[in-house]
Amino acid sequence: MRAMVLPGPGSPLALEERVDPQPAEGQIRVTVSACGVCRTDLHVVDGELPHIKYPIVPGHEIVGRVDLVGPDVTTHRVGDRVGIPWLGHTCGICRFCRQGTENLCDHPRFTGYTSDGGFATHTIADARYAFPLGEDGDDVAIAPLLCAGLIGWRSLVMAGDAERLGIYGFGAAGHIVAQIARWQGRAVHAFTRNGDVEAQEFARRLGAVWAGGSDQMPDGPLDAAIIYAPAGELVPAALRAVRKGGRVVCAGIHMSDIPSFPYDILWGERQLVSVANLTRQDGVDFLQVAPKAGVRTQTTAYPLAEANEVLAKLRTGQVLGAAVLRP
Repeated sequence: MRAMVLPGPGSPLALEERVDPQPAEGQIRVTVSACGVCRTDLHVVDGELPHIKYPIVPGHEIVGRVDLVGPDVTTHRVGDRVGIPWLGHTCGICRFCRQGTENLCDHPRFTGYTSDGGFATHTIADARYAFPLGEDGDDVAIAPLLCAGLIGWRSLVMAGDAERLGIYGFGAAGHIVAQIARWQGRAVHAFTRNGDVEAQEFARRLGAVWAGGSDQMPDGPLDAAIIYAPAGELVPAALRAVRKGGRVVCAGIHMSDIPSFPYDILWGERQLVSVANLTRQDGVDFLQVAPKAGVRTQTTAYPLAEANEVLAKLRTGQVLGAAVLRP
């Protein structure tokens, strides 16, 4: 197998030849056909997440085919098309797993972070955390749904029944969630990097009723706002944009420090909450909703060997929609 391997924090990924991995009990081996490039991959590459054990293969928006099953696996067969998400394993016995919030598991494993991921020709996955995808749809188009879509869905649910919804950061997750929100009848307000006219026009094409820079106020108070960009300074901005009783959802796994802000923009029973990971039920629910909502991902495919260049484009905001690697 071939893999783009991160040898240490801040280092460029290196293309390596490796011995084909073998699945253990309860695991499957997957031949990767497409792997989305997520903002979280940047946090891994830049060493911004704790407890990374190097070397590691990033990538957690994986679409591929099962090509080998381990002992006791009865849920998947060789040839099945599956999607492998960020959450790769939970313990099943901690208080959070037992109460149905496995996204908060005390002893999880994460694809492309604490277990090797999909920037490779093959990967190993816990069979319980590999979603059956069926045969409809293109692999490249589906890949961003496995994290941008899933985390986007969970954040949208946490935003409640907000009719006027703000989306801060109109990238992979934002452009997927905007389509679902419009399908649900919500009025989407898109906030982009200041001066990013292309992203603002993209948002309008997807049905946003308003689009502007993140330093602007919308055309009226929002019921809720979701922040996908990992910029802490957006939290006070979003709080100022939501009405009394409104909610701001921080959807990223990592964010720069939130600056101090006056209490009066939180007062009025505004709520500030975060999203942590996902559950398998999130995946089941979202993968049923996405085709009903007519979600169409905007993707650009790149060869696996160009992973470093793609990450650089993502870091500087040069990716419209989502980037996907193909082995």
